[in-house]
Amino acid sequence: MHDPGAPARDVEAENESLRARLDYLVEQAERNHEIMCRHQAFDLEIVGSDSFQALIGTIFSSLPAIAGLDIVTLSLVDEDADIRTVMDKLGVDFNAFPHLIFVDAVAALGFVPSRSEVFTGPPKPMLGPYHPAGHQPMFPNQPPGLQSIALVPLLRNKRLIGSLNLGSLDDTRFTPAMATDFIEHMASIIAICLENVISNEMLKYIGLTDSLTGVYNRRYIDRRLLEEIGRARRQAYRISCLYIDIDHFKQVNDSSGHQGGDEVLREVAARIKAELRLSDALGRFGGEEFVVLLIDANLDSATQVAQRILQSIAGTPFTLSSGERLAVSVSIGVATLDDFERDHAIEGVAQALVAHADTALYKAKEGGRNRVVSFT
Repeated sequence: MHDPGAPARDVEAENESLRARLDYLVEQAERNHEIMCRHQAFDLEIVGSDSFQALIGTIFSSLPAIAGLDIVTLSLVDEDADIRTVMDKLGVDFNAFPHLIFVDAVAALGFVPSRSEVFTGPPKPMLGPYHPAGHQPMFPNQPPGLQSIALVPLLRNKRLIGSLNLGSLDDTRFTPAMATDFIEHMASIIAICLENVISNEMLKYIGLTDSLTGVYNRRYIDRRLLEEIGRARRQAYRISCLYIDIDHFKQVNDSSGHQGGDEVLREVAARIKAELRLSDALGRFGGEEFVVLLIDANLDSATQVAQRILQSIAGTPFTLSSGERLAVSVSIGVATLDDFERDHAIEGVAQALVAHADTALYKAKEGGRNRVVSFT
């Protein structure tokens, strides 16, 4: 017998099914948005880490919570133990990071290389069940019942620097069929941050910065100048050098003490740096002398930069922590590299460039100080 109400009931059932489906999609969208916000906050947190210890601590404390993981470990390639040595010298307590693993070779990370003799691309994440025989080295101090894992390569310029290792007690959390875009993005952010903080910590350790002013020291400037002259010869651009000396600095120390002198040195360095580009380099040569390397700058443009520095320092008195206000000035010598002869040793050319700037500085001092003189 025909039921006249059947079509209406069918429509109502279909509508109910659609409403349920819509509710599910809305719930998933809200959940995904929440996950995305948590991960964005994590990205900002690690990008803001200014030291190796702070970065590692953030990864181990925040990532398991925001991603719902039961274990997170980090493996770093450290072939000659340089990272371990430097971080130990800088006071990093490795006992606080039991999930930080150092390996002596890339092969120890376990990523399968390309079968082709020609390297066809970087390694990809490995997802699947946890096998103690192969995976235990990447998960020391693991929780009981570890079921599924993801080993995510940390890459910088196609170079493998380590792996981010994620583990879960849920055997469905990581499977070979899963998309890996999300965890690869996260690993790329972590790799960039790791490379940056490790480089910065190495820079501190090998002593290329001046501890008082925070700018580079003479050792760095000497090394950088050799590199830049070689590059300038290949690419045919100019390098200029500013030799800067604080006028009557002994009087500052005599009147304001060494603490006041230190404050003046730091402020002078800050004002010089504010007038430079990112490509330029500022170094303290000792005492009250600073040297600036201006990349791709001829004598005229270098002289203009020197005049800006002169005005920046002399134009506004320095206020010390004691409340004392000091008028400070500098004298600046400017020289530009004009020796592009290939048969002249770079070391000699570098020494000549700095010497020419120093000669110009001497003339600025003789001429009454608080002035810029260019070497011609």
